Amino acid sequence: MDGYGGDQIRAAERPHLDAGEPLMQRAAAGLARIVGDLLDDPAVRPVDGPGSVLVLAGSGDNGGDALFAGARLAAAGRHVAVLLVGSRVHAAGLAAALDAGARLLDGASGTSGPNAGGAADILRAAGRSDGERLADVATEAALEADLVLDGILGIGVHGATALRSPAREVVDAIRELARDQRAPFVVAVDVPSGVDVDTGGVADDHVLHADVTVTFGGVKAGLLTGPAATLAGRIELVDVGIGADLATMEPLICT
Repeated sequence: MDGYGGDQIRAAERPHLDAGEPLMQRAAAGLARIVGDLLDDPAVRPVDGPGSVLVLAGSGDNGGDALFAGARLAAAGRHVAVLLVGSRVHAAGLAAALDAGARLLDGASGTSGPNAGGAADILRAAGRSDGERLADVATEAALEADLVLDGILGIGVHGATALRSPAREVVDAIRELARDQRAPFVVAVDVPSGVDVDTGGVADDHVLHADVTVTFGGVKAGLLTGPAATLAGRIELVDVGIGADLATMEPLICT
């Protein structure tokens, strides 16, 4: 298997993005298809029903990929909940998810609604941080979900990156469920959040272990080496139309 660096992936994407090709939509469509297949697997969704997904959405395009995939899953009748863990949000992705029927979780109450602000004020007055509040919401939502989409950080960051609050506390909450064998199935969007896409290095152990990593365009070198090789789970590649461009480049790693 050939593994490519983040700069190589971005260089391969550039002419297609400049030409207006919808690479994010292709990625989201492939991600949604794979997640849908997983939700139809009794090992992932042991109880009858449409299947439920918790989307952890970060600030950048990785969060956008996850949100657009969530929109497709919601439109297909899956139960989708969205938890925003970044300082910003991919606005178009969030709008698509909500329009399709996804539920936006509030950092205080776990739901969106007219009383959410009051609950948040009460928790802040009690001295609870945003990270602590979102960790509680993540725990409750993850216990109800069949599958978690890790869309916090992707290849837009350089090097191994420690997750910041509140994403750090949210990831730790789900990792705690895994230690108790209560965690849902985890799918990483492109890469497990926080890993170095070139070397597979990690800044610390606050990384969510994926059962499957759905990566886009080309396999990232960091998924094949270093600590990330044991964090990525099974690797699924989605073709977004840059394969011919990558074929002209020397992979960083071959396995």
